[in-house]
Amino acid sequence: MSILDQRKLIESIHPFELLSSSALDTLMKKIDIAYYPKDTLLISPSLESIAFYIIIKGSVKELIDDEVYSVFNAGDSFDADALIYSTTKGKFVVDEDLICYEIKKNDFIDLMQNKDVQSYFLQDFVTRHQNLKDYELQSELSSFLIAKVSDIFLHEACIVEPTQSIYNALVEQQDKKAKVILVKEIDSYSIVTDTDIRKKMLLGKFNTDDTIDKIATKNLITIDINDFLFNALLSMTHNEIKRLVVMNKDKVEGILEQLDLLSYFANHSHLVAVQIDKAKTIDDLKNLQKDFKNLIITLTAKGVKVRYVTKLVSALNLKVYKKVFDMCVDKPLQNKCALIVMGSEGREEQTFKTDQDNALIIEDCADTQKFEEAMSKLNSYLLELGFPKCKGNVMVTNAYWRKEVYAYKNSIDSWAHDMGEDSLRNLSIFLDAKCVAGNCALLDEVNNYMYSHFYQRDDVLAHIAKAILNFQTPISMFSSFVTDKEYNNKLDIKKGGIFAIVHGVRTLCLQYEIKATNTIERIKELNRQGVIDKIFATELIESFDTLSSIRLKAMLEAKDLDESNYINPNNLQKNQRDLLKDSFKIINKFKKFMIFHFHLNMVS
Repeated sequence: MSILDQRKLIESIHPFELLSSSALDTLMKKIDIAYYPKDTLLISPSLESIAFYIIIKGSVKELIDDEVYSVFNAGDSFDADALIYSTTKGKFVVDEDLICYEIKKNDFIDLMQNKDVQSYFLQDFVTRHQNLKDYELQSELSSFLIAKVSDIFLHEACIVEPTQSIYNALVEQQDKKAKVILVKEIDSYSIVTDTDIRKKMLLGKFNTDDTIDKIATKNLITIDINDFLFNALLSMTHNEIKRLVVMNKDKVEGILEQLDLLSYFANHSHLVAVQIDKAKTIDDLKNLQKDFKNLIITLTAKGVKVRYVTKLVSALNLKVYKKVFDMCVDKPLQNKCALIVMGSEGREEQTFKTDQDNALIIEDCADTQKFEEAMSKLNSYLLELGFPKCKGNVMVTNAYWRKEVYAYKNSIDSWAHDMGEDSLRNLSIFLDAKCVAGNCALLDEVNNYMYSHFYQRDDVLAHIAKAILNFQTPISMFSSFVTDKEYNNKLDIKKGGIFAIVHGVRTLCLQYEIKATNTIERIKELNRQGVIDKIFATELIESFDTLSSIRLKAMLEAKDLDESNYINPNNLQKNQRDLLKDSFKIINKFKKFMIFHFHLNMVS
């Protein structure tokens, strides 16, 4: 291996790429190449470590209590902790003849004087995990990811007293060249927009002599000045508004306008939302499907976390569902039913369109036959828009998933008492239900019944929870990936990883009556209620983010949906492989927690 190749290998290992060019030159002069035959003991509780090792060829196994704890292969490094703390619990034994680089102990300790190197090797799991993720994305990071509301231009706010006349308030607005008027209430603000003036003055009963508070709109939507701009984008998209009032505690800092935000981001997401709103036919919506994929690619390339990408895509998909619902269901019937989505769409975790998981809750005493034709039409429209049919037939065209409130309550009773495979699956599906159109109070009623119904039903909850053991985590006891030969030595990241977190967290939330549907929001609430501690919650969130990110990249490259869950770990960069291994270890830790929490070893 040439000197240039040696340097390239060292630079590829985090955090050595953070060293300055001169510091790296100095390090390269101190690195030795060594050979150790199989079964050589390198480090143990009684054998002090002499170097930091970077494997060129061969492998080393770490044993704790004579059981294999981890295996290190080409490109891996070990064991900083043994050098830093001058002690170790494990034995490091050469498993295959080893050729490696060695950074001698004193040189490594000198290297630790570099703050970047020091901070990395002294981190806990969560921090190190996040550090690796940041390193993976460093070439793609942009101001998009870290920009805050305080970083963007804000328009001056025109604030008036509620007793001021409409005429005087408009004069003041014109003087300040403000887009809107804010009305100062006792402990809050209300807002007057062009729409309020048009509807309530030109088309209403008020005139310029009336006080401004009479035409103001309450329930002002605001954002904190220290919040992220991406959250401002989400809020505008979700609430269908063109501006946000920016607050610094109780003080108004200014107005954030949609056009300024779009100019900053230039990702066209709000333009997609506007086009959805303007769509009059199914063909209008079909023309937008390419924009959805481009939006996902753009956001991912800019380093935006998958959780934020899925929230934005879900907000746009919600608009699509509502638009299709309006096209298919007659106005008099819309308030007599609730259209719900389940699965990844219900959890706000969908990126590309997967199988339809939808249902209709109908008001008691309503004529269910009146909805049959409308739901058939809705299903066909969704197919045209690229939402495939559900293989399990969980769709509004299936009468089982198109029924009255009382019928859903009866189904919940049946699912709880039957405990068969189909019943438990149906219950799990319904736990992710989110209302997207119609009368959402109908879903609230069913949900309230469901959560109260499972109070202290540990027997049923244990049967539900046991599903997390249906799929093995694809990592061996030697910390190597377990792949499937039938799928060209790939592993199923959804079954092997994502499912365990999603389903386990979902079951815990049913037990503790937590009604959030998004997995990360569920984890945070479980932490707030003391079910899991903050460190474990953060580990789960980081692991879920990592798995979702790797899966999204696989979906972007896959030819069809069947391929999108399978990844070849050998095709990943080393940092990604490290992140994936860490995540799978946390999943196994979570499975052990669930086994203990629900006594799953006693469930037959």
